[in-house]
Amino acid sequence: MTPVTSGPVAPAERGETRIADQVVAKIAGQAAREALRGNQRDADPPRATVSIHQDRARVRVSVELGYPTDIGRQCGAVRRRVTERVEGLTGMTVPEVAVQVEKLRVAGKQGRAR
Repeated sequence: MTPVTSGPVAPAERGETRIADQVVAKIAGQAAREALRGNQRDADPPRATVSIHQDRARVRVSVELGYPTDIGRQCGAVRRRVTERVEGLTGMTVPEVAVQVEKLRVAGKQGRAR
């Protein structure tokens, strides 16, 4: 016979929460925009994709940067902000944020990318 428990059930035992990939991708894209604020005047907004396995989210972000810029510093800022926001808002671990620079845009010249 299975023992029957009476009384309140602990919150962690009531069920599970699942967060869709698209939701995490939206959080990551917004975090990348926040990290690049001021450097994105005429640029396309960052795009993010994620791969979630259990409580781990691997993130890939595509960005467009102004030219000239310190690419390493900008990508580092994106990685830090995306990790901070995704972990903080979802509770997931983010072991990897891959940042891909799609274009370099010359400041003040619309429509011109390198």
